[in-house]
Amino acid sequence: MRWIRLRALLLANLLLFGLFFIGVLLTGHAHENDELSEHGQPTQTLVQYAGSSSFGETVFENWESEFLQMGMYVLLTVFLVQKGSSESRPLDKPARQDEDPRAHRNDPDAPWPVRRGSPLVLKLYENSLAIAFGLCFLLSIWLHAVTGARAYSQDQQLHGGEAVTAAQYLGTSQFWFESFQNWQSEFLAVAAIIGGSIYLRQRSSSQSKPVHAPHAETGD
Repeated sequence: MRWIRLRALLLANLLLFGLFFIGVLLTGHAHENDELSEHGQPTQTLVQYAGSSSFGETVFENWESEFLQMGMYVLLTVFLVQKGSSESRPLDKPARQDEDPRAHRNDPDAPWPVRRGSPLVLKLYENSLAIAFGLCFLLSIWLHAVTGARAYSQDQQLHGGEAVTAAQYLGTSQFWFESFQNWQSEFLAVAAIIGGSIYLRQRSSSQSKPVHAPHAETGD
């Protein structure tokens, strides 16, 4: 039980992801079959729908926006501050995150790249969080384009049009409409937590300042 308690935040989010993913799969399958029935087309099994371009596009266009949001948030907090926000670095004093990791090479608990990594390995590790989110974003946007192109082509062919490649689909208004409608909501949510944490509190949350802290207190 202690193992679970020490990892409960990650495990809870993974569990919620799994539940909602199953929800998207089941409800999307039902919605897709309703659409097919209305057009006199044969319905799909759940397995067929899970492997379809329609389901893939739905999933990856959302993952794309999430990874963009988190990657940009990581990078923006490197350079920008917000007075009074618990999400910001301190304004007038150094943050722990600014410390040179090379000064901690002899710390026994420091990660391996800090203790023994080459300059290149350490440089990559210093930026590994943003790099990871960037790679996930690029993979998601590519998968969105691939699956979206298939779904778009099927619709075009049903109406006498021509199929498109993933590269061609990237140039359509539909692709960017799907992307922008998700991106705008993600950055609204980020702005809400940044601004909200200035004046609002949640006791015991790491995302909030202490309840008694003044509004102008910034960061940790």
